[in-house]
Amino acid sequence: MAKLSLLATLLTIFFIHSLCCPDEQKQALLQFKSNFYSVFLSNSSFDSSTFGLESWNSSLDCCAWERVVCNPRSPLKPVIGLYLDSIVPMQSFEPMLVTSSVLTPLFRVITLMLLDISSNYIQNGIPGKGFANLTKLVYLDLRQNSFKGSIPLELFHLSFLQYLDLSSNSLEGVLSPEVGYLQNLRTLRLDENFLGGDIPREIENLTKLQNLSLRHNEFSGGFPSSVLQLKELEELDLRENLFSMQIPSEIGKLSNISTLALGKNKLTGVIPASVQNLSKLETLELENNMLSGEIPSWLFHKKALKNLFLGGNNLTWNNNLKIVPECMLSKLSLKSCGLAGTIPEWISTQKSLDFLDLSNNKLEGFFPPWLAEMEVGSIILSDNKLTGTIPPRLFRSLSLSVLALSRNTLSGELPANIGDANEIMILMLAENNFTGPIPTSIANIYRLLLLDLSGNRFSGNTFPAFDPEALLAFVDFSSNELSGEVPVTFSRETKILALGKNNFSGTLPKNLTTMSQLEHLDLHDNHIMGEFPEFLSEIPTLQVLNLRNNSLNGFIPDTISNLSNLQILDVSSNSLVGSIPEVLGNLIGMTETPNTLSSVSDIFTFSIEFNDLLVNWKNSIQGLSSHSLVIYSLLDLSKNQLSGKIPASLGHLKDLKVLNISYNRFSGSIPESFGNMDSLESLDLSHNELSGSIPQSLSKLLQLGTLDVSNNKLWGQIPVGGQMNTMNDPNFFANNSGLCGMQIRVPCPEEPSPPKTQDSERKETWFLWEGAWIGFPLGFFLSVLIIFLTGYLVPAPPPNRRRLRRTSISNFY
Repeated sequence: MAKLSLLATLLTIFFIHSLCCPDEQKQALLQFKSNFYSVFLSNSSFDSSTFGLESWNSSLDCCAWERVVCNPRSPLKPVIGLYLDSIVPMQSFEPMLVTSSVLTPLFRVITLMLLDISSNYIQNGIPGKGFANLTKLVYLDLRQNSFKGSIPLELFHLSFLQYLDLSSNSLEGVLSPEVGYLQNLRTLRLDENFLGGDIPREIENLTKLQNLSLRHNEFSGGFPSSVLQLKELEELDLRENLFSMQIPSEIGKLSNISTLALGKNKLTGVIPASVQNLSKLETLELENNMLSGEIPSWLFHKKALKNLFLGGNNLTWNNNLKIVPECMLSKLSLKSCGLAGTIPEWISTQKSLDFLDLSNNKLEGFFPPWLAEMEVGSIILSDNKLTGTIPPRLFRSLSLSVLALSRNTLSGELPANIGDANEIMILMLAENNFTGPIPTSIANIYRLLLLDLSGNRFSGNTFPAFDPEALLAFVDFSSNELSGEVPVTFSRETKILALGKNNFSGTLPKNLTTMSQLEHLDLHDNHIMGEFPEFLSEIPTLQVLNLRNNSLNGFIPDTISNLSNLQILDVSSNSLVGSIPEVLGNLIGMTETPNTLSSVSDIFTFSIEFNDLLVNWKNSIQGLSSHSLVIYSLLDLSKNQLSGKIPASLGHLKDLKVLNISYNRFSGSIPESFGNMDSLESLDLSHNELSGSIPQSLSKLLQLGTLDVSNNKLWGQIPVGGQMNTMNDPNFFANNSGLCGMQIRVPCPEEPSPPKTQDSERKETWFLWEGAWIGFPLGFFLSVLIIFLTGYLVPAPPPNRRRLRRTSISNFY
C-alpha cells in the first residue's frame, strides 16, 4: 500500500506539473498586470474588474487565466497566445498615461505565437528590441494605439509572421524595403497612420500576401507596380492616399482579387478594360479621384460584383445606354457622374440594394414609388432637380436608416407618418420648398442622430417634443419661417442646435442648460431680446455661440469666462452696452488649439455635409465648414454700444483668427498686447473713438491679412515690417486724425506731433489771449523800469550826448 501511495503521489505531482505554464512566464505576466495596475492606481475611479485580468493571480495556473492560451501539446505548457486587446478601462483613460514600457515583461515570454494588444491607446514608439525576442510570432495586432515614430526594422525580421496589423496609430516615415523579408505574411494592415513616400519594390517578395491595406496614409507616387506581382492578393485597399497617374492596365493580372479599393487619391485616366478579367471582383471602389471617360457598361455584367463606387470623378454616364445588369448590387454610388432625366429604372431590379448614392447629378421628376418600396437602407439623392412630394410609403420602410434629399425642389408638407420610420438615423431635407409645420411624429424616431430641415419654408410655433434620453445630436431648423419662443424640447445628447434666421422671439429659455453636451448654439437673425443670459455659462461644452443680429441688451457678464471651450463667439448687431470684461481674455478655447472636435459624421462610412456656420469673416459674410471648425477661432462684438477701453487681456487670445469690435464707442489706445495674437488674420477696430498711434507690435503678426482702423482718432506713422507692409488699402486707414506712412502714400515728418484736439485748441486760444492781456502791461512796466534805471543809474554822458539821448527817447514815445 505504501508503494501504491507513493506512486499516486508521484503521478499527481507529474500531472499537476504538466498542467502548469513555466513559472518564469507566469511571473512575467504578473509583472505585466502590475505595470498596468500601477498606471491607474492614482485614479480614484479605477476599477480593476474593467481590465479583464481579474483571473490573473498567483494561486492559479496561468494556462487557466482568461486571455491566455498555452500549448497543450507541449509537456511544459508554454504560453503561446495573449489576447490583451481593450484592457485599458475607457472611463479611466487619460492621454499619455500608458506608455510602451508596460509591455517589457511580455518580451520574456519568448514562446509567444499570437499577441493582440490592440485598442489600448499605448503611447511612445513600438519597442523594436523587445519584439525581436519574440521570434516565434505568427500573429501580431497592435492596431488602435498611439504608437509614434517609424516602424521598427525588427518587426520585418520576424520570419514566421503571417498577420501584422499596425493600423490606427501615429506612425510616420517610409515603409522600409526590409518589409520584403516577411515572406510568410498573409495580411499587412497599416491603415490610418502618417506613413508616406513610395511603396518599396521589395513588397513584391511577399508572394503569399492575401490582404494589403494601406488606407488613410500619405503614400505617393504612381500606382505601385510591384503590387501587381502579388498573385495571391484578394484585398487591395489603397484609399485616402496621394497616389497619382493611371491605374495600370496590368491590374487584370490580379486574378484572385475580390476587393479593389483605390478611392480618394489623385488617379487619372480611364477605368482599365482589364478589370473585366477580375472574375472574382466583388467590391470596386474608385470614388473621389480624377478618373475620366465613359463609365463602361461591362461593369454591370460582372456577376460577382456587389459594391460599386464610382462617384466624385470626371466619369460620365451614357444616358442613352440601356442597362440590363447581370450583377446583384448591395451598394451603388454614381454621385456626380452626369446622370440626367429620371432616376434609372434598372435600379429597381437590384433587390438586394442597401446603399444608393446618386447625389450631385441632373436627375429630374418625382421620387419614384418603386424606390420607396425597395427597403433600401441609405438613399442619398441630394443636389439634383427632383420635384413633387415624398411618398408616405417611404416612411413605412423597416430598413431606411439614411435619407438625404437636400438641395432639390421638393415641395408640400412632410408626410404625417414620417415618425413610423423607426430605423432612420440621418434625415437631411435641407434647401427644398417644404411648407407647413414640422410633423411632431418625428420625435418618435428614437434612433435619429441628425435632423436637418434648414432652408425650407416650414412655419408654425409647435415643435416635436423629443425624449430627453433620445440619441439626437444634430438639429438644424435654420432659415425657415418658424416663430414663437425658442424651442428646447430636444435630447440631452444634442451637440449642435442651429435655429438661426427664423422669427423666434422672447428671451432665451434657461432650459437650454438641460442640453449638457451642447457644443454649437446658433440663433442668429431672430428677434430674441433681454439681457445677455448668464446661464449660458452653465454649458461648459459650448464651442460655438452665435447670437448675431438680435435685440439683446445689457452687459456681457464676467461669467462668460466659464465657457473654457468657446472658440467662436458672435454677438454682433445687438444693443449690448458697457465694457468688454477683462476675463474675456481667459477663454482657453481661443488661446489653445483644441485637440479634437466631435463630429456626428465620425460614425458613418460616407461623408455627411452639414450647413456651414455663417459669420462675418474678414469683412464679408462667409460660411465656415462645420467639418473643420476646429481650425477657426473668432470673436465678433461689432455693431453694439460697447464703450470704455479695450482690455489688454484680449492679447492673450493667441489662437484667435478674427477679432471684430468695430462700430462701437471704444476709446483710449490700441493695446500693445495685440501683437501677441500670433494666429490673428483679421482685425477690425473701425468706427470707434480710439486715439494714439497704431502699436508697432502689430508688425509681429505674420498671419495678419486684414487691418481696418478707419473712422477713429488715430495719428502717427503706420507701423512697418512683416505683414504691415502689405496693408495698402487707404480705406482701412481713412478718417483718422493724422495717420501717415508708406501704406497710404502719406509721408511722415521726422518727429510727428500729436494732433490738436478741441480741448488743446481751447487751451491754446486761452493762453494766447491771456498772454496778450498780461504781456502788454507787463512789457510796458518793464520798459519804463529799464528807462528809469538807464537814465538815473548809468553815469551821465557829456552834455551834448545827453540832449541827443533824451531826444531819441522822447521820439520813441
